Amino acid sequence: MNRKLFWLTIFAIAMALLEAAVVVYLRQLYYPADIQHIFPIAFANSLDVVVELSREVATVIMMLSVAFLAEKKDPTRIFAAFVYQFGVWDIFYYLWLKVFIGWPLTLLGWDILFLIPWIWLGPWICPVLIALLFVVWGGIVLSSSRDLKLRSSDTWIFIAGAVLGLISFLQPGLKVMLTSGLEGFSHYRPGGFWWWLFIPGYLLMILGLGRSLIRTTNPAPRINQPQTPA
Repeated sequence: MNRKLFWLTIFAIAMALLEAAVVVYLRQLYYPADIQHIFPIAFANSLDVVVELSREVATVIMMLSVAFLAEKKDPTRIFAAFVYQFGVWDIFYYLWLKVFIGWPLTLLGWDILFLIPWIWLGPWICPVLIALLFVVWGGIVLSSSRDLKLRSSDTWIFIAGAVLGLISFLQPGLKVMLTSGLEGFSHYRPGGFWWWLFIPGYLLMILGLGRSLIRTTNPAPRINQPQTPA
Protein backbone atom coordinates (compact mmCIF):
# COMPACT_ATOMS: atom_id res chain seq x y z
CA MET A 1 0.00 0.00 0.00
CA ASN A 2 2.86 2.38 0.75
CA ARG A 3 4.21 1.61 -2.71
CA LYS A 4 0.83 2.39 -4.25
CA LEU A 5 0.57 5.71 -2.40
CA PHE A 6 4.12 6.56 -3.43
CA TRP A 7 3.37 6.12 -7.14
CA LEU A 8 0.03 7.92 -6.92
CA THR A 9 1.89 10.82 -5.32
CA ILE A 10 4.64 10.84 -7.95
CA PHE A 11 2.08 10.78 -10.76
CA ALA A 12 0.09 13.67 -9.25
CA ILE A 13 3.22 15.80 -8.67
CA ALA A 14 4.33 15.21 -12.26
CA MET A 15 0.86 16.11 -13.55
CA ALA A 16 0.98 19.28 -11.48
CA LEU A 17 4.31 20.22 -13.05
CA LEU A 18 2.87 19.68 -16.53
CA GLU A 19 -0.19 21.78 -15.67
CA ALA A 20 1.90 24.59 -14.20
CA ALA A 21 4.19 24.64 -17.24
CA VAL A 22 1.21 25.08 -19.57
CA VAL A 23 -0.14 27.91 -17.43
CA VAL A 24 3.25 29.64 -17.43
CA TYR A 25 3.28 29.51 -21.24
CA LEU A 26 -0.27 30.89 -21.39
CA ARG A 27 0.60 33.74 -19.08
CA GLN A 28 3.66 34.61 -21.12
CA LEU A 29 1.48 34.61 -24.24
CA TYR A 30 -1.48 36.60 -22.93
CA TYR A 31 0.12 38.72 -20.19
CA PRO A 32 3.63 39.49 -21.49
CA ALA A 33 3.83 42.78 -19.60
CA ASP A 34 3.00 41.25 -16.19
CA ILE A 35 2.48 37.50 -15.77
CA GLN A 36 1.68 38.00 -12.08
CA HIS A 37 -1.75 39.54 -12.76
CA ILE A 38 -4.37 37.70 -14.84
CA PHE A 39 -7.41 39.93 -14.46
CA PRO A 40 -9.12 41.05 -16.63
CA ILE A 41 -9.06 37.67 -18.37
CA ALA A 42 -7.30 38.06 -21.70
CA PHE A 43 -8.12 34.75 -23.43
CA ALA A 44 -11.91 34.57 -22.85
CA ASN A 45 -12.81 34.98 -26.54
CA SER A 46 -10.05 32.92 -28.13
CA LEU A 47 -9.71 29.36 -29.38
CA ASP A 48 -7.60 28.66 -26.33
CA VAL A 49 -10.77 28.47 -24.23
CA VAL A 50 -11.77 25.34 -26.17
CA VAL A 51 -8.24 23.95 -25.88
CA GLU A 52 -8.22 24.63 -22.13
CA LEU A 53 -11.59 22.91 -21.72
CA SER A 54 -10.22 19.86 -23.53
CA ARG A 55 -7.10 19.84 -21.36
CA GLU A 56 -9.13 19.99 -18.16
CA VAL A 57 -11.34 17.10 -19.26
CA ALA A 58 -8.25 15.10 -20.25
CA THR A 59 -6.63 15.75 -16.86
CA VAL A 60 -9.67 14.46 -14.98
CA ILE A 61 -9.89 11.40 -17.25
CA MET A 62 -6.22 10.57 -16.67
CA MET A 63 -6.56 10.76 -12.90
CA LEU A 64 -9.76 8.69 -12.99
CA SER A 65 -7.98 6.09 -15.11
CA VAL A 66 -5.11 5.85 -12.64
CA ALA A 67 -7.59 5.58 -9.75
CA PHE A 68 -9.35 2.63 -11.41
CA LEU A 69 -6.00 0.97 -12.11
CA ALA A 70 -4.90 1.42 -8.50
CA GLU A 71 -8.18 0.26 -6.91
CA LYS A 72 -10.25 -1.96 -9.14
CA LYS A 73 -13.28 -2.99 -7.04
CA ASP A 74 -14.10 -1.03 -3.89
CA PRO A 75 -15.93 2.24 -4.81
CA THR A 76 -14.74 4.01 -1.64
CA ARG A 77 -11.11 3.17 -2.33
CA ILE A 78 -11.43 4.13 -6.01
CA PHE A 79 -12.86 7.49 -4.94
CA ALA A 80 -10.09 7.83 -2.35
CA ALA A 81 -7.42 7.15 -4.98
CA PHE A 82 -8.96 9.77 -7.26
CA VAL A 83 -9.33 12.55 -4.68
CA TYR A 84 -5.89 11.80 -3.21
CA GLN A 85 -4.33 12.34 -6.63
CA PHE A 86 -6.49 15.40 -7.22
CA GLY A 87 -5.45 16.92 -3.90
CA VAL A 88 -1.72 16.34 -4.41
CA TRP A 89 -1.99 17.63 -7.97
CA ASP A 90 -3.76 20.85 -6.94
CA ILE A 91 -1.38 21.63 -4.07
CA PHE A 92 1.74 21.04 -6.14
CA TYR A 93 0.29 22.98 -9.07
CA TYR A 94 0.41 26.12 -6.94
CA LEU A 95 3.80 25.16 -5.50
CA TRP A 96 5.24 24.80 -9.01
CA LEU A 97 3.78 28.16 -10.04
CA LYS A 98 5.43 29.72 -6.98
CA VAL A 99 8.75 28.15 -8.00
CA PHE A 100 8.50 29.17 -11.67
CA ILE A 101 7.00 32.68 -11.53
CA GLY A 102 6.63 33.59 -7.85
CA TRP A 103 2.83 33.42 -7.95
CA PRO A 104 0.50 33.45 -5.92
CA LEU A 105 1.48 36.82 -4.52
CA THR A 106 -0.93 36.84 -1.57
CA LEU A 107 -2.86 34.30 0.46
CA LEU A 108 -6.23 35.55 -0.80
CA GLY A 109 -5.26 36.26 -4.40
CA TRP A 110 -7.92 35.27 -6.96
CA ASP A 111 -7.41 32.64 -9.63
CA ILE A 112 -9.22 31.06 -12.56
CA LEU A 113 -9.97 27.68 -11.00
CA PHE A 114 -11.82 25.77 -13.71
CA LEU A 115 -13.76 26.37 -16.93
CA ILE A 116 -16.59 23.79 -16.91
CA PRO A 117 -19.48 24.64 -17.34
CA TRP A 118 -18.28 28.26 -17.13
CA ILE A 119 -15.38 30.00 -15.46
CA TRP A 120 -14.87 29.17 -11.77
CA LEU A 121 -13.35 32.04 -9.81
CA GLY A 122 -12.15 32.40 -6.24
CA PRO A 123 -9.15 32.83 -3.95
CA TRP A 124 -6.59 30.13 -4.74
CA ILE A 125 -6.43 29.13 -1.07
CA CYS A 126 -9.98 27.73 -1.26
CA PRO A 127 -9.26 24.84 -3.65
CA VAL A 128 -6.03 24.19 -1.75
CA LEU A 129 -8.02 23.77 1.48
CA ILE A 130 -10.24 21.25 -0.29
CA ALA A 131 -7.14 19.57 -1.72
CA LEU A 132 -5.66 19.20 1.77
CA LEU A 133 -8.87 17.50 2.91
CA PHE A 134 -8.68 15.13 -0.06
CA VAL A 135 -5.03 14.27 0.59
CA VAL A 136 -5.59 13.57 4.28
CA TRP A 137 -8.79 11.56 3.83
CA GLY A 138 -7.65 9.71 0.72
CA GLY A 139 -4.29 8.89 2.28
CA ILE A 140 -5.93 7.51 5.42
CA VAL A 141 -8.39 5.35 3.47
CA LEU A 142 -5.74 3.97 1.11
CA SER A 143 -3.21 3.22 3.85
CA SER A 144 -5.65 1.85 6.45
CA SER A 145 -6.00 -1.85 7.16
CA ARG A 146 -9.61 -1.22 8.22
CA ASP A 147 -12.47 -1.63 5.77
CA LEU A 148 -13.48 2.03 5.57
CA LYS A 149 -16.67 2.83 3.67
CA LEU A 150 -18.51 5.92 2.57
CA ARG A 151 -22.11 5.25 3.60
CA SER A 152 -24.99 6.91 1.78
CA SER A 153 -25.47 9.45 4.58
CA ASP A 154 -21.76 10.36 4.48
CA THR A 155 -21.93 10.73 0.72
CA TRP A 156 -24.95 13.02 0.80
CA ILE A 157 -23.37 15.24 3.47
CA PHE A 158 -20.23 15.48 1.36
CA ILE A 159 -22.24 16.23 -1.80
CA ALA A 160 -24.20 18.96 0.00
CA GLY A 161 -20.95 20.61 1.07
CA ALA A 162 -19.44 20.22 -2.40
CA VAL A 163 -22.49 21.89 -3.97
CA LEU A 164 -22.18 24.87 -1.62
CA GLY A 165 -18.50 25.18 -2.47
CA LEU A 166 -19.27 24.86 -6.17
CA ILE A 167 -21.86 27.63 -6.00
CA SER A 168 -19.35 29.93 -4.29
CA PHE A 169 -16.90 29.33 -7.16
CA LEU A 170 -19.45 29.65 -9.97
CA GLN A 171 -21.41 32.68 -8.81
CA PRO A 172 -18.85 35.40 -9.76
CA GLY A 173 -18.60 34.10 -13.31
CA LEU A 174 -22.36 33.53 -13.60
CA LYS A 175 -23.09 37.21 -13.04
CA VAL A 176 -20.71 38.11 -15.86
CA MET A 177 -22.06 35.42 -18.19
CA LEU A 178 -25.66 36.53 -17.70
CA THR A 179 -24.97 40.23 -18.19
CA SER A 180 -22.18 40.32 -20.77
CA GLY A 181 -21.30 36.79 -21.92
CA LEU A 182 -17.69 35.78 -22.50
CA GLU A 183 -16.90 39.31 -23.67
CA GLY A 184 -17.61 40.55 -20.16
CA PHE A 185 -14.61 38.69 -18.74
CA SER A 186 -12.28 40.94 -20.74
CA HIS A 187 -13.29 43.73 -18.34
CA TYR A 188 -13.94 41.72 -15.17
CA ARG A 189 -11.96 42.18 -11.97
CA PRO A 190 -12.94 39.80 -9.15
CA GLY A 191 -13.99 40.70 -5.64
CA GLY A 192 -16.52 39.82 -2.95
CA PHE A 193 -16.08 36.06 -2.63
CA TRP A 194 -18.95 34.26 -0.86
CA TRP A 195 -17.01 33.06 2.19
CA TRP A 196 -20.30 32.78 4.06
CA LEU A 197 -21.25 29.94 1.69
CA PHE A 198 -17.86 28.35 1.10
CA ILE A 199 -16.99 27.85 4.78
CA PRO A 200 -20.20 25.91 5.70
CA GLY A 201 -19.76 23.88 2.53
CA TYR A 202 -16.18 23.05 3.44
CA LEU A 203 -17.19 22.01 6.95
CA LEU A 204 -19.88 19.73 5.51
CA MET A 205 -17.30 18.13 3.24
CA ILE A 206 -15.06 17.51 6.25
CA LEU A 207 -18.00 16.04 8.16
CA GLY A 208 -19.11 13.75 5.34
CA LEU A 209 -15.65 12.32 4.72
CA GLY A 210 -14.68 12.31 8.39
CA ARG A 211 -17.68 10.20 9.42
CA SER A 212 -16.42 7.38 7.21
CA LEU A 213 -13.18 7.20 9.22
CA ILE A 214 -14.85 6.42 12.54
CA ARG A 215 -16.79 3.39 11.35
CA THR A 216 -15.88 0.12 9.74
CA THR A 217 -18.02 -2.39 7.98
CA ASN A 218 -19.22 -5.30 10.08
CA PRO A 219 -16.82 -8.22 9.72
CA ALA A 220 -18.15 -11.45 8.33
CA PRO A 221 -19.34 -13.78 11.10
CA ARG A 222 -16.92 -16.51 12.05
CA ILE A 223 -18.27 -20.02 11.55
CA ASN A 224 -17.06 -22.42 14.19
CA GLN A 225 -15.98 -25.68 12.68
CA PRO A 226 -17.24 -28.77 14.51
CA GLN A 227 -14.50 -30.57 16.34
CA THR A 228 -13.70 -34.06 15.20
CA PRO A 229 -13.86 -36.49 18.11
CA ALA A 230 -10.58 -38.13 18.97
